[in-house]
Amino acid sequence: MNGFAEHGLDEDAFGEKKGLSGLKTFDAFPKTKPTYSHSTTRGGQFTLALIILSILFSISELRTWWAGRETYHFSVERGVSHELQLNLDIVVLMPCHDLHVNIQDAAGDRIMAGTLLRKDDTLWSLWGEQGRRKRRNRAGMETLNRPDEERRMQEEEDMHVGHVLGHMREGGRKFPKTPRLRRSETADSCRIYGSLEGNKVQGDFHITARGHGYAEWGAQHLDHGTFNFTHHISELSFGPHYPSLLNPLDRTTATTPTEHSHFHKFQYYLSIVPTIYTRRRVLNSQGTLDPASIPQPRTLDLVPHVGKDGKVTHVDSRTKSSDDSKTVFTNQYAAQSQSRDVSENTIPGIFFKYDIEPVLLVVAETRPGILGLLVRLVNVVSGILVGGGWVYQIWEWGGENVWGRRRRTSGIGVGGGMLFGGEKH
Repeated sequence: MNGFAEHGLDEDAFGEKKGLSGLKTFDAFPKTKPTYSHSTTRGGQFTLALIILSILFSISELRTWWAGRETYHFSVERGVSHELQLNLDIVVLMPCHDLHVNIQDAAGDRIMAGTLLRKDDTLWSLWGEQGRRKRRNRAGMETLNRPDEERRMQEEEDMHVGHVLGHMREGGRKFPKTPRLRRSETADSCRIYGSLEGNKVQGDFHITARGHGYAEWGAQHLDHGTFNFTHHISELSFGPHYPSLLNPLDRTTATTPTEHSHFHKFQYYLSIVPTIYTRRRVLNSQGTLDPASIPQPRTLDLVPHVGKDGKVTHVDSRTKSSDDSKTVFTNQYAAQSQSRDVSENTIPGIFFKYDIEPVLLVVAETRPGILGLLVRLVNVVSGILVGGGWVYQIWEWGGENVWGRRRRTSGIGVGGGMLFGGEKH
């Protein structure tokens, strides 16, 4: 007919094979023919809403992944520690030459803190509310156990690893300069500030009046009428000095009940907990704390050194290059206060009694891997699309059968740039 027979060819061999006719018409996902459907505005709006919702949830997952997850672990402190650094910035409403500062610890050592810390004559009014306004970036003083909402939020921020590491990288001046006095002004207060090292054992840090407390040869007896231990604590911390971290006694004030309360005793009881903030992996495969993975502070790697005067001191055996930028070693503490008028047979002053807890708190921040993040993103996006498809179908079914609308969806599919919106006629 077409010349196949003349050449000895079978015409059926060049036709459509019968076995493929079934596969040609097979469709695992049947679709409505384009001639029986048309796009709707409502379906496009629903698709756009799902896309926006998927983007928002994906951003939320990314932020959660970036912030990481914090875990708290308690352990026994490894190694042998010898020294504990104390950082102090306090203003007392008495002249400097009338105050004595000392530390008496459980080891029997008495440290003349007055010779290690700096004393500056100042005016009490410079550290009050008006003085705070004159000095920029200086927060106001608060009464202990009466913090405001802003302080509470700042204390909560300082408990997170990322926030603490950010303070460590800030640097800057450790202790601000004391405001200068005019020639016509007479100092009525003393600012005591600086850092000193003592034994890492239970101790008592106290500020007393000259001639009271310890027996001192040649010390003149101070008139009791000049006693006034009203004070501002700008900072009190233990361990490496991080000025930006807020401690319980930072920016607090305490005053005597009346101007005539000369024999008044302020007592603070501090429980110190060594703390490590780290982004290093400290957990083993079982999800528990691995003691061998806990970073070690430099104070735990000291070696004894005998000086020329025969005095034994402990020197750091590691180099500065071994410092860890992802780890902060510090000490938290809980504070309790008590103040009362005492008799003339009792020593008045400001007393800080501190005790070191035998535990180590490790706050570790961990972040899942990239593969885990991708799995979560896929689950979020697919869940929104599938769930959104079900909601759209239920809505269309309700519009047709409940609300009397003669319309129904043609199915879910990505066709013509639309997920939803086909209607049958």
